[in-house]
Amino acid sequence: MGQGGGRRSKDAWDLPKPGLVRLIDANLRQACNQYKILMSRVPPDRLPKTWYANGDRSETSDAGWWTSGFFPGTLLYLYEYSHDTSLSNEALRRLSLLEKEQYNKGTHDLGFMMYCSFGNALRLSREGLLPSRGADRLFDSILLNSARSLSTRFNPRVGCIKSWDGGKWNYPVIIDNMMNLELLFWATHASGDSSFYRIAVSHANTTLRNHFRPDHSSFHVVDYDSSTGAVIAKRTAQGYADSSAWARGQSWGLYGYTMMYRSTHDPVYLEQAERIAAFLLPHPRLPMDRIPYWDYDAPGIPRGNAPVPWINRDASAAAIMASALIELSRYEGREKGRAYLDRAEEILISLSDIGYKAVVGSNGGFLLKHSVGNMPGHTEIDVPLTYADYYFVEAMLRYKQLTTPAPSVPARTVHAAILRPTPWMHGSLATVRSCGRAAGNWTSLWKNWNRVMARSPHRSGLK
Repeated sequence: MGQGGGRRSKDAWDLPKPGLVRLIDANLRQACNQYKILMSRVPPDRLPKTWYANGDRSETSDAGWWTSGFFPGTLLYLYEYSHDTSLSNEALRRLSLLEKEQYNKGTHDLGFMMYCSFGNALRLSREGLLPSRGADRLFDSILLNSARSLSTRFNPRVGCIKSWDGGKWNYPVIIDNMMNLELLFWATHASGDSSFYRIAVSHANTTLRNHFRPDHSSFHVVDYDSSTGAVIAKRTAQGYADSSAWARGQSWGLYGYTMMYRSTHDPVYLEQAERIAAFLLPHPRLPMDRIPYWDYDAPGIPRGNAPVPWINRDASAAAIMASALIELSRYEGREKGRAYLDRAEEILISLSDIGYKAVVGSNGGFLLKHSVGNMPGHTEIDVPLTYADYYFVEAMLRYKQLTTPAPSVPARTVHAAILRPTPWMHGSLATVRSCGRAAGNWTSLWKNWNRVMARSPHRSGLK
């Protein structure tokens, strides 16, 4: 989600390779054109999920589905690269569908939904790439309300944010939920409200304690007793078996703990990210092209140098892993950092191959082929997925930005925020009403945006 900070090495071992940068530039130019095709296929009141080659059938969702933020987020990433205002205009139109989800307390996925979308919009607005005209205040209020809604799902007895409601579970927490904590860290910096920080750290620490096996692979679901906080069971919902290493879940963990280190500078989180990487990168069932199968323990996976078909691969797990490894490399010394960057480069090169990356005009407008959403649920198998595209584009942008890293937030700033008061948790109606008024100005912002863009120096089209 975040671009990720880091230090600059003195000997420049972590500078991007010019040949790969050229390949990435070609990929991104093609992605801009491909996403214009996707834009044309999606009804104005819907958001894309996937596409099925059989029948040339697109599948979409409403704004309440967990993947709803990835499409506008990818559009904003591509606009950041290209300055093509047709992409930013489309992103803002789709953001208007998501606005109401800031009050959605029935999902743990508000980080995915709102921070990947509105978070990128706020960042670009503050960097001067989007005309502000009230956008900063609007995006701030939407994101703060989203963080408040997410925080209502936290149970201090358990120490975690609840993932799902109902079903066979008591208090389920999935490894994916690590990805939603970035929204809470943003909210701490934006508001000075220490409760967001404490919830995020509690969730990460509890997950670290209970989700991981001795080999540093992760369970998908840990079910807790909501009254005592005791672990009831450790299961899977999307992996091959309770004891298996579901591929995308391992990537979520790697990305999540890398982000935790960036947000806190606590070396415990850096060590955890390193342990996850040590499980993944030399794994005997990770194919030579570094694109994992949907579960590292699924039956029928070839070993070693055996031929590796594309079917049942998960390009989304690879894209998330690549993005995480690029950031993780920036927190390491030469030897370990270079190893992480090497693996990320190999993934990006593989995903750029025609076997995984779609030709413009094909694949329903999506960028990557061959992802798996939910194999046990028999849904989204060997198809494109919006989050595969999002993290692929993010990884490519992160790689290009290795020459100009954004500065990290100093740890003292984060920890100082813990000491600040938390008025909203005590019912500060003035704060809630103020944010509500700001969030109600979407129509005004949209009109201002169109007026400003008519005079914008950024012409529609690629540089």
